[in-house]
Amino acid sequence: MRALLINGTVGVGKTSVAESVGMLLGLDGVPHAIVDFDWLRRVWPAPVDDRFNERLALVNLASMVLNFADVGIDLLVIAGVVESLEHRQAITVAIGGHVWSCRLTVDPAEGEARLRDRHRDDENALAWHLYRFGELDATLREAALDDVVVDTTGVRVQVVARRILELFDGRADPSEVGMPSDEPNEADVE
Repeated sequence: MRALLINGTVGVGKTSVAESVGMLLGLDGVPHAIVDFDWLRRVWPAPVDDRFNERLALVNLASMVLNFADVGIDLLVIAGVVESLEHRQAITVAIGGHVWSCRLTVDPAEGEARLRDRHRDDENALAWHLYRFGELDATLREAALDDVVVDTTGVRVQVVARRILELFDGRADPSEVGMPSDEPNEADVE
């Protein structure tokens, strides 16, 4: 099994981009499955020593991989947060294959606007996510665990998804960071 991990802080667009990557893979006839890591661990309460339920998510992922393999899937698109090398290695073990990781970034002002829109009806969730945005962004930047980094600031989800697939498929130089060097046209910018 191979995995394309879409990593990044809260509000950066991981799930939306994963869904768009899946749509593009489907259009190309590539068998795949999309997994949002958050849904594999969403139980309450979390263990005191595992506040984000990482162990449960990994057990669930390993189980799902077997089911996906039974129906011929060998590519997972995973939307999730991976903060440490140990966590990335644990995902590698859970899927029994290679994990290629792309970290999405966004300008802080745009990230805040996205979070304010998403959590406009829940002040507590908004406050937590605004705090977590900066904290997690710094953690991910410092950890430098990802194969590539793609900036999503002002760029449509579909364009970001295409760029990730170009990098994943090896059609683009992985040393490049961000969007293609040519300026996006108006249709590409949100």
